[in-house]
Amino acid sequence: MERFIIKTSTLLMRVDIDDIVYVKADGNYCDLVLINGRSRKMTFQLHHFEENFKRLKHADQFVRVGRSLIVNSQYVQEIDLGGSTIVFGGKHLIKDIKADGRVTDLYTLNNVPRERLKELKEQLEKAFSISTS
Repeated sequence: MERFIIKTSTLLMRVDIDDIVYVKADGNYCDLVLINGRSRKMTFQLHHFEENFKRLKHADQFVRVGRSLIVNSQYVQEIDLGGSTIVFGGKHLIKDIKADGRVTDLYTLNNVPRERLKELKEQLEKAFSISTS
């Protein structure tokens, strides 16, 4: 399994690339979101992650979505252009159990720019040969 190493003056962190769901920009910082439900605020801008992802053997699984987001395409379960959302899913992702017993995916990004979602949808359709009806 390929690992991603994050080093700062106060942190050394090894992360399996399959554990990364997405990285979202937050000003001069980024939120690194993992499959175990943890989110880590990193002192890097998004382009640092993008440059390092490009060096990975499986770099193609990380897709830049506009200026503020990089997603791990293997976890993209749903792209809703009308609702401007991306829902991430997969057997390894933590689920949210509601009070009424419903189980839902924990990872949903809202207010993603429609044009960026459309581009992501087209990229994934090509990569996974998904037919649309």
